[in-house]
Amino acid sequence: MRLHLSTYEWIDTNKPLDISIPIINNSSSVKAWYVDDPSFEPVRAHGFVGSVEEGGAVNFRDIFFNPHGHGTHTECLGHITKEVYSINSTLKSFFCKAQLITIDPVLVEANDGKLDRVILLEQLEACRIEKGVEAIIIRTLPNTSLKRSFNYSSANAAYLDVKCIDFFDAHAIKHLLIDTPSVDREEDGGELAFHHAFWKVPEQPNYERTITELIFVDESIPDSTYILELQVAAFINDAAPSRPVLYEIEKK
Repeated sequence: MRLHLSTYEWIDTNKPLDISIPIINNSSSVKAWYVDDPSFEPVRAHGFVGSVEEGGAVNFRDIFFNPHGHGTHTECLGHITKEVYSINSTLKSFFCKAQLITIDPVLVEANDGKLDRVILLEQLEACRIEKGVEAIIIRTLPNTSLKRSFNYSSANAAYLDVKCIDFFDAHAIKHLLIDTPSVDREEDGGELAFHHAFWKVPEQPNYERTITELIFVDESIPDSTYILELQVAAFINDAAPSRPVLYEIEKK
């Protein structure tokens, strides 16, 4: 289906570009934060088995996973607040204009002597952001399909310097999507500086902003502007599995 954005622009909903990583029922599922592999188990009770392969009438499985540690997920400010806020209630609009940018994080020596891969403010500022963009999608380099199955625990993955918040505020960005397990350093003593700055917690809580982590943007998708559809599972929780989908903006 062709949906017109204006007289000269449209998107074709039959050509989605899926940038999510699914949760898989084996060890090849992407993981972070020291979680075990996700598990899909047939229900077994009172002679019933929830597996057609094992003779059951239907497949009826219990699924055990962690929204933050397995696959692509979208989170709201409830991730860092005492009050309970859910992504299901705070995310109210699911389509917006988004811009994909590719960045090679810079090596920076941290206070503990480790060499971190950090996205810096000046790298973001070097990107020309188009008018009307509400979401920024960051693809980090190097970019390989290994991101789909990598175990990020103890990997000290790339993250955003807290000064980058000036860029997101200046462009009134509502949604940030990134292909790392967190916008903050893996081991930061629980500070979560970027999370707090992005959501303005606790001073001026921003309920509209979301962060989506553990995406994967294939090399075949060029840096450009798109229409983003942010599909999020209806969980009453600070975070939920999500499936961000991009649509090319076609022009006459």
